[in-house]
Amino acid sequence: MGILGWLIAFVVFLGIEAATFALTTIWFAGGSLVGLVLCILGAGKRIQLVAFVIVSFGLLFLTRPLALQFINRRTKKTNVEEIAGQQARITEEVDNEAGTGAAVLNGQTWTARAARGGEKIPAGTMVTINSVQGVKLMVEVSEQK
Repeated sequence: MGILGWLIAFVVFLGIEAATFALTTIWFAGGSLVGLVLCILGAGKRIQLVAFVIVSFGLLFLTRPLALQFINRRTKKTNVEEIAGQQARITEEVDNEAGTGAAVLNGQTWTARAARGGEKIPAGTMVTINSVQGVKLMVEVSEQK
């Protein structure tokens, strides 16, 4: 590729990154920049392409995880992710085999299922939420009453 080809590749990779913010194509823009510099210095096409591949994938695999940690440092959990570990009150007996069970969490009624397969949890019991699967709370009896 010539100088124009590397410039086009650089701009395209930057444009894709600006549109997606996926932190993937930015590293290929870096590889394109190295290819451009090598082209200007008169390196052969094979050397340019090999350098592009090595630099792009090197940046992708070595620096992307660090960059994601830095960028996602202030990312808050979604409402569903914050539910795990909270307490809820069972309003309808939880019986996985019968497909019944409901719990109230923060004033909202949810379908509830026992985290342990055959366990039945009577109405009025306080439970701890293990996880959310779809629209169901996966619960277990809480130590607190």
